Amino acid sequence: MANLKASIKQIRQDERKTARNGPVRSSLKTYVKNANIAVEGGNQESSLESVRVAISKLDKAAQKGIIHKNQAARRKSRLVAKFKSKFDAAS
Repeated sequence: MANLKASIKQIRQDERKTARNGPVRSSLKTYVKNANIAVEGGNQESSLESVRVAISKLDKAAQKGIIHKNQAARRKSRLVAKFKSKFDAAS
């Protein structure tokens, strides 16, 4: 256990931030997973909508500092690359 008053306060703040950010991170994983499943499913229109929603949520989380902006960019890039490889080759 921390002895300094400032350290104790920082621990309290970290616990609050973790509690606030946890559900957002969890929902991000769900949105990305749903987008991946939709892309694998093969329906282009529903896949496009799922990818758009996932990208929007990733951008919002990065903007609020819940995830790092580079992590958001990497996850969006992988998602779009998967979408393009599935549907650009089919077109």
